[in-house]
Amino acid sequence: MFEFAVAVFFLLITPGPGVLTTAGIGSAFGFRAGLAFVAGLMLGGFINMMLVVSGVAAAALAVPVLRNLLLFASVGYLVFLAWRIASAGSKVGFSPADSPLGFANGLTLQFINPKAYVVGTALFSGFAFLPEAPFLEVIIKVIVFNTIWVPVHMIWLSAGAKLGSLDLSERSHRRINLAMAGSLLVVVLIALNSVV
Repeated sequence: MFEFAVAVFFLLITPGPGVLTTAGIGSAFGFRAGLAFVAGLMLGGFINMMLVVSGVAAAALAVPVLRNLLLFASVGYLVFLAWRIASAGSKVGFSPADSPLGFANGLTLQFINPKAYVVGTALFSGFAFLPEAPFLEVIIKVIVFNTIWVPVHMIWLSAGAKLGSLDLSERSHRRINLAMAGSLLVVVLIALNSVV
């Protein structure tokens, strides 16, 4: 169980599409504006986990057309997010927008987020600690996962909001944007490498 919690922490704290987008929204619009997006991410992440645990995700991904559709949607969306972050210029976060991404955006992101499927598969197919009670094990894993998931995303949202409120130089903002965009592109490369 301890190993599971440690794995959850490190898999969640590393930048992926959800946390990078959360930080970007926090930076551009503030902490409160990002809460709806995080709520959507949370529900989407739970649905994603249940798709992984039930085997529905594995069955769907076994169909080449669906797997390729998900891959192209994921890669396209992540490249788009990376471009928006990198092209934001001297403002940390996203290029100018009238309103932050909301609940529906967070929910939708989890269905095309390759990291969400990888994390769900790694955590729920590994780290068995109750082989005689798999249903109870899934419930415990979901509780432990969310006990770590919520604070980690609140930290990222807070960090983004704090960055957005700092009076950093334009050069510093550009460097942060490029680092965030580069992190998203690394996720894209990992996703593409996993199918090659």
